[in-house]
Amino acid sequence: MVTEQEVEGLGQMLLDPQKPLQARFRALFTLRGLGGPAAISWISRAFSDDSALLKHELAYCLGQMQDSRAIPVLVDVLRDTRQEPMVRHEAGEALGAIGDPEVLEILKQYSTDPVIEVAETCQLAVRRLEWLQQHSGEPVAQGPYLSVDPAPSAEERDVGRLRVALLDEARPLFDRYRAMFALRDAGGEEAALALAEGLHCGSALFRHEIGYVLGQLQHEAAVPQLAAALARPAENPMVRHECAEALGAIARPACLAALRAHAADPERVVRESCEVALDMYEYETGSAFQYADGLERLRPPPS
Repeated sequence: MVTEQEVEGLGQMLLDPQKPLQARFRALFTLRGLGGPAAISWISRAFSDDSALLKHELAYCLGQMQDSRAIPVLVDVLRDTRQEPMVRHEAGEALGAIGDPEVLEILKQYSTDPVIEVAETCQLAVRRLEWLQQHSGEPVAQGPYLSVDPAPSAEERDVGRLRVALLDEARPLFDRYRAMFALRDAGGEEAALALAEGLHCGSALFRHEIGYVLGQLQHEAAVPQLAAALARPAENPMVRHECAEALGAIARPACLAALRAHAADPERVVRESCEVALDMYEYETGSAFQYADGLERLRPPPS
C-alpha cells in the first residue's frame, strides 16, 4: 500500500524542474499507475511547467487513467491557447480517451479550432465518443496492446486492404486511424512497412500517430523511415518527437545513432524527446526502469 507521503514525494519529484526529465517522467508514470484523486491532483499541477513534452505526457497519462475527475483540468488545457498545440491536442485526445459523453459539446466546439492539429484531434475524439455510444453494451474487442486508442481497430484483417485504407487521404481520418490500429495489432514486417508509408501523408496529426504506433509495434523494419522523419528539420516537431520515442522503444543500433545525432537539436521538444528516448533505449537493452508503462506506448504481454 502506497502512503500519502510516498504519493506526495512522487508529486514533488514531478513538479521539480531541477530534476532530470527522465526522473520526472518516472514519477509521472508511477502516479498514473497508482491512480486516484491525489495522483490526478499532482499531475494537474504540473501543467504550469515550461516543457511541452512533459505537459503532453501529463495529458496523455490523464486520458489513459480514464478517470472523469481529470476532465476539468483537461478542458482548461484544451481551452488555453497559450499552451503549445501538441499539449492542447493531447488534452483533446485525453478527453476522448476518458469516454465520458459530457465532453461532446466542448469537443465539437474545438473541432473547428484554427490550430489544425487541435481541430483534427477533437474531430477524432467526437467520433470515438459517438462510436462508443453506438456500440454501448457491446463487448469491445481487446487487442494485444493495453493503451486506450483514439479510434477502435478496424474489423478488416487483410494487411493489403488495411494499407490502402490507411493511405487513402480521401477517406475520413477516423476510418484511417481504425486501419492504423488494425495494422499495429496485426504486427509483422508487412504491417510495419505499410504503417511507415504513412509518415509521408499530409496530416501532421496523422503522421504523429504513425510514429506512436510504430513505437508500440517495435519492428526494426520501420527504423529507416522513422530516422528520416526525425532528421527532417522542416517536419512538425510533434511528429519528430514521436519518431524519436519510437526509435527509443525499438532500440536497435541504428536507432541509437539517430537519437544521438539529434540529442542537441535546436527544437526543444525534439531534443528532450531524444534525451528520454535514449533512456528508453538503455531500458530496452538492459536498464531497470520499465518505460513500457509510459511514453505513449504499452508493449503487448508475452505470448
